[in-house]
Amino acid sequence: MFQLKPISRESIPVALEKAERYRLLNEPWLAESICLDILEAEPENTKAIVILLLALTDEFGRSSLADINKARQLLSRLPEYEQHYYAGLICERQGKSVLNRHTPHSDFTAYEWLMDAMEYYEKAEAIRPAGNDDAILRWNTCARLIMHHNLKPSTEKYIEQPLE
Repeated sequence: MFQLKPISRESIPVALEKAERYRLLNEPWLAESICLDILEAEPENTKAIVILLLALTDEFGRSSLADINKARQLLSRLPEYEQHYYAGLICERQGKSVLNRHTPHSDFTAYEWLMDAMEYYEKAEAIRPAGNDDAILRWNTCARLIMHHNLKPSTEKYIEQPLE
């Protein structure tokens, strides 16, 4: 098909700025493409990994489960604090996406996603850098979403019947 053209390492700072700008302009697919080019040139570029992860989560609600998995796969390439923080962000954004669907049981599913996010944020909070309360701010946002929408866990218990 096509052979993608590599970018130069010198162009990476400007490319990162473009990727951030496209995310802010609600063009996550363009940001994703730029980040993939950056990561081809510099595979461990943490900023590109984070922007790519955020671009993928910007698509939640409009994308498939595979994109959630793509976002999760990026976590292992981040330092420990960021792994927990961005794992929380993935769950939070998926929870909000589910909540906005207004489908049967979406409130229960959103509750579970938001609770998972809060657990990750607590892990991040425990090892956060001094003066960085981002995980606390996100935890509070999840808590407020749960309270505002009066979300609760499902009371239904699913029991798998043994095979005979």
